[in-house]
Amino acid sequence: MADGALPERALRHRALRGSLAPTALEPLHGHVSERLVASWQRSEDYGVSLEGVVPLFTGTVDQESLFFECGRQVLADLHATLVGEPVSLMLTDADGLVLNRTSGDTALLRALDAVHLAPGFAYAERTVGTNGLGLAIADRVPTVVRAEEHYSLSLCGYTCAAVPVLDPLTGRLEGAVNLTTWSDQSSDLLLALAQSAASTTSALMLARSSGHRPRPPQRGEVFRVEAPRLEPGSGTLDHLGGAWQEALAQADAAIRDGRVVAAVGEDGTGRATLLGQAMRRAFPRERILAASPPAPQDSEAWIGLWTPELGKPDTGVLLRDVDLLPTWVAEHVRDLVVRARVQASGRPGSGPGRVPFCVTATGFDSLPPALAGLVETVVTVPPLRERTDDVVPLAHHVAQRVRGREVTLTAAAQTALRACGWPGNVRQLTDEVTRAATRSDTIDVRHLSAEVLSGSSRRLSRIEAFERDEIVRVLTRPGTSVQEAATELGMSRATVYRKLAQYDIQLPRAGG
Repeated sequence: MADGALPERALRHRALRGSLAPTALEPLHGHVSERLVASWQRSEDYGVSLEGVVPLFTGTVDQESLFFECGRQVLADLHATLVGEPVSLMLTDADGLVLNRTSGDTALLRALDAVHLAPGFAYAERTVGTNGLGLAIADRVPTVVRAEEHYSLSLCGYTCAAVPVLDPLTGRLEGAVNLTTWSDQSSDLLLALAQSAASTTSALMLARSSGHRPRPPQRGEVFRVEAPRLEPGSGTLDHLGGAWQEALAQADAAIRDGRVVAAVGEDGTGRATLLGQAMRRAFPRERILAASPPAPQDSEAWIGLWTPELGKPDTGVLLRDVDLLPTWVAEHVRDLVVRARVQASGRPGSGPGRVPFCVTATGFDSLPPALAGLVETVVTVPPLRERTDDVVPLAHHVAQRVRGREVTLTAAAQTALRACGWPGNVRQLTDEVTRAATRSDTIDVRHLSAEVLSGSSRRLSRIEAFERDEIVRVLTRPGTSVQEAATELGMSRATVYRKLAQYDIQLPRAGG
């Protein structure tokens, strides 16, 4: 394979090693495995920076799971045998989030802090590129990534060994054990130690398992830095209906003029996506930093992480859901924004075209007073029920992303999707189509949930919801008439029609 077909990281590796063949991929594999080259290619496709680790902070970690309890005990015991050794031991969850970290080498800990390999940060391959724990989780096999094998050049001073840990009862990936040391240290035993710790953790989980464990609480993302390929709205459609295009043009014009823009509207309408697309139009090569509100206890860490990026040249900031920010945080952000914009105005070439600061909220009146005073343009993003022309194109796009190929929506399914009121907006449509697309390459009404086909706005009892769902299930079966459905449901034909009206069930192809 010619140089042009290699990921850029492979070419950098050649320069680092100075011994790789000039053009062929086969000699390259004498030094680098196909698995590593594939990981480098994925990292490049994800838009990961080659030069340094861009942090993704997710906040408070789950410390109640059986995996964490057992893994922490195992690593504590192992750490006691490695006192004085320059090795950091850590646990990560199945998404690469670092749950804990311990080491007797303070210099190593400080260095790991500098590359954000610390509790609360995500180190998945998608986030920081090829690294030991990210690749172990991606491929679900024990992995060592040494020095210059890392994708990010800032990680070349380390060697990492990681081993996935599976739930001994379900086989589900729970996380990984990761051991990291300096790249100039011997790593021969690193993987063996990691494998031993992972095996012991799994065995301890099995010994302690009894009954069902509570599901870990969901973590909301509270911070991420967006590279050009991963900006908010990445991979989404921008050529939608007139209402969307009008709002997008308004945001684009305001951002080009250097104004602070607020996109307001109902949750799930695509406010951040719209601003992300507008920012990318105005500044196609710059970095977009996007932040979402943290849990209250994470506010100080959240501020300390991303606000130093504010005001940097070629960095735009999109702050989501600012109406959820504590007052003191909103005031702190305001002061930082004002200071950053004053500093930016003094730079050569700055002015109206500077990289933007944008926010989203449910409405202008819900903006914290501290930030409302900064907003110069308000763009309203209409709810999906007012953008019916967008429903089918969005559904096609979501379905294709889920299946990895073109998906067909029958005429009946398209009619049902357009007729739905979508109280959850694009977010609800995405969830609905994702669920349907996992079942078939051709989405029909029988693949849609009863909530989509029912226009009832009142809250249904559990019995009513079950009855409605059964009526929809039977009537959406291909070739089933109302009379046949009535017989199966144990109702009269008239009762079925009455129930259809009661629940406002719309069946584009219900037979008679």
